Amino acid sequence: MPAALKFLLAARRCEIHGLEQLALTCQLVSAIGQLVHMLQRERGVSSVVAASRGARFVDQLGARVADSDAMAAAVREGFDRLDTDPGLLPAGARLFSRIAAVVHSLDALPEVRARVRALEMSAEAVTDFYTRLIGGLLTVVFEAADGAGDPDVSRALVALFNFMQGKELAGQERATGAAGFASGRFDSARQHRLVHLVEAQQRCFDIFAEFSDPALAALWEQALPAADLAALERLRRVAMTASDVDAGSDTWFELTTRRIDRMKEVEDRLAVELLRLAERKTAEARAALQDHAAMFDDFVRDAACHGTVEPPAPDGGGAAAPTGLSRSVFDLLHVQSRRLQEMGDELARARAALAERKTIERAKGVLMEHRGLSEDQAYRLLRQQAMDQGRRMVDVAQTVLGFAELLRHEQPSSRR
Repeated sequence: MPAALKFLLAARRCEIHGLEQLALTCQLVSAIGQLVHMLQRERGVSSVVAASRGARFVDQLGARVADSDAMAAAVREGFDRLDTDPGLLPAGARLFSRIAAVVHSLDALPEVRARVRALEMSAEAVTDFYTRLIGGLLTVVFEAADGAGDPDVSRALVALFNFMQGKELAGQERATGAAGFASGRFDSARQHRLVHLVEAQQRCFDIFAEFSDPALAALWEQALPAADLAALERLRRVAMTASDVDAGSDTWFELTTRRIDRMKEVEDRLAVELLRLAERKTAEARAALQDHAAMFDDFVRDAACHGTVEPPAPDGGGAAAPTGLSRSVFDLLHVQSRRLQEMGDELARARAALAERKTIERAKGVLMEHRGLSEDQAYRLLRQQAMDQGRRMVDVAQTVLGFAELLRHEQPSSRR
């Protein structure tokens, strides 16, 4: 029986190591959230500098860059703290690949900033670079959530990732609407873009509400005054239905900025609760390890006093009938087995939401490659097909991927 305890101790040590790495990952995720927010602000200022050919916001650029650099240093430090030994971090290959891409983009940031100051980039190119960098950072959060080994932490990461993604989409909505109102015109492409961004945000916030702590979900529901929400919805309807509009960029920008500021407050709370959860889970695992170690010591002392502890005789069904201290170990094994099963079931539920997102993103990529569509157009096509067929979008996405795989297999024979 001490051998069983030995392996239980080994299992707990592995769990603690995983939780310690997960705690570091959660700290990294928190820093990434701060960096994303700073880059969003820098993106806004830089795009205005580029669009105005240096006539506006140049004086704000230095402060925005300094804020971003401070958080980028914290994120790089978080990258360095992760254990990069092969096999020691769940989903390490995908996570580290995403981190490598982010580090490459961060290394390119000084050159982009120099080109912004020299007015060598268009506002669209500036926005595209920052959006891709922010998207890469959010993908690191996604991989952290997908690789989390604890179901409670995994749920919290899924909630935080979707909220961060929704906040980024809200930032893109602000920029798209501001450009339309400033110019006094919303063409069909810009209107479709707004529809996509609003719907995508709602999907993110729905998943956030599903996986978040109810108190934090309620905090988001109550974050913005009803008057602001009503005013924002009115401007959205105008932007999505009218070609020519009255200049109202200031009102739009103020409303969407207040909304994003409230999002940042909720995101900060989510990050704090995530860190507390990771610390609590690690402390609980360490306490359980101490309990297991104490029980192991009891067996060793018992064996020293009474000789080797013989295994109990099998009962009528062929299974060992545990008694005394061995009964405690038997109960411990049963509890551990049930706990691992429950963890596996809960992790599967949490990862299902991430798997659906990956499937839809892959299907969008297939449509963009083979049909020459933009991301918005690919998304709208998937959504329209789902509505027409009365199916879930993820089911339509799986069908698209299935056809793509079939076509890949048929291509060699068609050439013959």
